[in-house]
Amino acid sequence: MNITRENIDALNAVVKVDIAKDDYNDKVEKILLDYRKTANIPGFRKGHVPMGMVKKQYGKAVLVDEVNKLLQEALNKYLTEEKLDVLGHPIPKPQDDLDWDSEKLSFEFELGLSPEFNVDLKSKKAITSYNIVAGEAMIKEQVTNIQKQYGKLTPQTEIAKDSEITGVFQNEEKEIENTVTLTLDKFKGKATEKKFVGAKVGDVITLKTKGLYNDDHELMHALKLDHDAIHGLDIEVTFTVTEINGRELADLDQELFDKLFGKDAVKSVSELKDKIKEDAAKQFKQQADQKLLNDVTEYLVENTKFDLPAAFLTKWMQTSGENQLSEDEAKDEYEKSEKSLRYQLIEGKLITENNVKVTMDDIKDHAKQMIKAQMAQFGQMNPTDKELEDIAARVLSNQDEARRISEQIISQKLLDLYKEKANLKTKELTYEEFVKEVYGDK
Repeated sequence: MNITRENIDALNAVVKVDIAKDDYNDKVEKILLDYRKTANIPGFRKGHVPMGMVKKQYGKAVLVDEVNKLLQEALNKYLTEEKLDVLGHPIPKPQDDLDWDSEKLSFEFELGLSPEFNVDLKSKKAITSYNIVAGEAMIKEQVTNIQKQYGKLTPQTEIAKDSEITGVFQNEEKEIENTVTLTLDKFKGKATEKKFVGAKVGDVITLKTKGLYNDDHELMHALKLDHDAIHGLDIEVTFTVTEINGRELADLDQELFDKLFGKDAVKSVSELKDKIKEDAAKQFKQQADQKLLNDVTEYLVENTKFDLPAAFLTKWMQTSGENQLSEDEAKDEYEKSEKSLRYQLIEGKLITENNVKVTMDDIKDHAKQMIKAQMAQFGQMNPTDKELEDIAARVLSNQDEARRISEQIISQKLLDLYKEKANLKTKELTYEEFVKEVYGDK
């Protein structure tokens, strides 16, 4: 066997593989002998079928299969030994006139080569790293929500603005009949509120679904419909009032603080607000980190210049999937995925140059922390190390889950790298200010 390579340019090459009959003949003959032992052909006893007949029936298929295996092994070994950084997979050049009976078979494969480039994390213009904090209004609202949650319900004879109302949404045509408890502040506009205020148990209120709630997810919950059914829904529903309650706010005392955070962990309203602010900052950090990751990614893709073997990659996308794409479909697919491909190459270079690694201990520790957090949500605050080890072992036995965790760790390590080496400026905003600045509205 002989393998040679011709570099077409810096991004494209053709590899030629010459295979002699001696490279595969012994293996083909052995397989055909095994076939002869088990072949079941009418008119012949098992194991006594003439070899010529076996070759005529199975020889070509066995030959093609063995040559393809040999090609795959030889190509993989060649790419590894030559340390060629290829994109996609080698594409075989079509050979309609290949003579499988020849003493020598020649095959050619197109290669797309990874480009050479440098990555500079130091942008001329600093990238904003947001520090999101809870504003006074949010903290005050959270304190009130806690007081409502732990307050006492008192029956009311008629609906007031701050009542908690239980009732049944109905629409016969759409087969809607769902019992919910709601508050008037979730509705959009004052007109709906006016329909409720003053109503009593047993009253039936007619409502239009279009524009009923500030958030369509609230309407999904109220009517117990899925997202597709809610989208653009414009019908009349009735709401039959079955129960009206007022909620007496809980006192902000030590008994409430201990119930929320454990004995003496919080001792004053001021400490409660500090705790709310601290917990909110932890939640906002993930959103701020994701924004930073997106912005650095965008900067790197836009400012790290290199060419790609576009024609090769388009052809590879056309032929690599389960269903072959047309030329136009492949071009569209390449255009959609080009930015992602560029970032994968940039990310790979950063990982190599900065020795970013994920060890099995990293994956196991991450899994244990994830499991511990999930258990805490269900009140299991102090699991033993053995419990965590056993659950982590079960989770990581799923290769897809282990790979997902590994990707999360890589993403976090790259984020740490960006925070260390990129040109960043920190900007502190309340959550409301962050949403307005980044997304344009609240």
